Amino acid sequence: MAIAAGNVNLWTGLGSLMPVFGAIVADSFLGLYQTNIISSILYILGLGFSTLAVALISNNQETSRIAAVPSTELQVLFFASLYLVALAQGYQSTIQVFGADQFDRQHQEESKANTSFFNWWLFGLSLGVALAYLILPYIQENIGWGIGFGIPCLAMVIGLVLLLLGHRTYRFAIRRDDTCPCSHEDDQEASQNNPQQIIPTHEFPNKVLHAKKDDTKENIISGSSRRKHTEVKKTLKLLPIWSSCLMYAIAWAQVPTFFTKQATGVDKSIGQSFNIPSASLRVFIPLTTMCCTPIYDRVFVPLARIVTENPSGITEFQRIKIGMTISVLDMVIAALVEKKRLGIAQEYGLIDIPNSTVPMSFWLLVPQNMLCSIAYVFTVVGMQKFFYDQVPTELRSIGLSLSFGALGVGNFLSSLLIFVIDEITSQNGRDSWFSNNLNRAHLDYFYWLLAGLGFLGLVAFAFLEKSFSKENISLERTAPA
Repeated sequence: MAIAAGNVNLWTGLGSLMPVFGAIVADSFLGLYQTNIISSILYILGLGFSTLAVALISNNQETSRIAAVPSTELQVLFFASLYLVALAQGYQSTIQVFGADQFDRQHQEESKANTSFFNWWLFGLSLGVALAYLILPYIQENIGWGIGFGIPCLAMVIGLVLLLLGHRTYRFAIRRDDTCPCSHEDDQEASQNNPQQIIPTHEFPNKVLHAKKDDTKENIISGSSRRKHTEVKKTLKLLPIWSSCLMYAIAWAQVPTFFTKQATGVDKSIGQSFNIPSASLRVFIPLTTMCCTPIYDRVFVPLARIVTENPSGITEFQRIKIGMTISVLDMVIAALVEKKRLGIAQEYGLIDIPNSTVPMSFWLLVPQNMLCSIAYVFTVVGMQKFFYDQVPTELRSIGLSLSFGALGVGNFLSSLLIFVIDEITSQNGRDSWFSNNLNRAHLDYFYWLLAGLGFLGLVAFAFLEKSFSKENISLERTAPA
């Protein structure tokens, strides 16, 4: 169990770190639009090769009529395609920034819309994930794995086509030499006053060439150097805050591993004849997100604006702290539920029957999945908006990718933590916390540990918030006019 969880964490961690790489490529070389296209093509290739590999493996097994081990070539093709998909995850930050940069944050109404964009982006993402959890497992198990893998590939092809069709409707093409979005009417004024001009997408190549010819030394100094010292300080101040979010990320990493493993040991029946697959319990996460997002955006934020007069309702710091608090509560509930499951297993004499089903309903696992989703809505979306707003304009992709990077590093740390705990707790013939026999494992102890780490992360974040706010005020006072 520990090895499987570690492998999942490693792959997920790599995929979550790729948005940082994609952001660097976008901000320094290609621009957002071009990076999104290339990443989408890589994604399609990865999904296409994985579909081909799975189809060939399934065909070989049907031909031999036994569950034969796939050939080395097919295994290499399959795993290479999976890591190509992980590489393509770099688009996660660039496509989101590309959408967010279509709003002018200098205008009050568009600033509000920009905040809502991050919320509704998560809603759309959750809708896709929910459909995948509900539909794809059934197709893969009852129709064919090849078709199950082919549907996401087709969806990505359609997405790329739609992205290309909208080429002439996008407001701006964002590159490393761009600044904050402005309206179409402001384009001419922006080109005169700011060398880091935002360029309508379809005019991008020509205007870049003209901009290089027309820029003067005075414009360059006024447009980029005047606030350089302040921006560098502000960017460096983000690193400790980013680090304090890693404890939350470690807790989030348990969703595809131990949360799912927990579900294998309980009664998942609905009625007399229908059993829910263990992995399908994760559907409650995107479904909860889809329910919470409209409530947060249309009810909570407007009410909070009346009290705080903040366009976002509450600050990103407040939003992240609420999410971290919910995450700690989530780990506590997960520990209590797992302790109850172990108690029932002992009561019914199932301790030494590894694959037994404990007579406990899967519904008891639903609250921890729902709380996990609510914590994500507050913490991760808050991180995205915070880092997006705080970094210099030309580094927005990198800024937003920091939230994905935190989740990626959290997966790596989770894998390391699991390995260390497994080694320590399995000494002298004892059962590891992560024993393959779930009824002799102690996931409840692990969840309590994560709750403690999450609380320490919350305390550190609150302390760094005060330090960051004071330093920000100081920088604003000393910033050149």
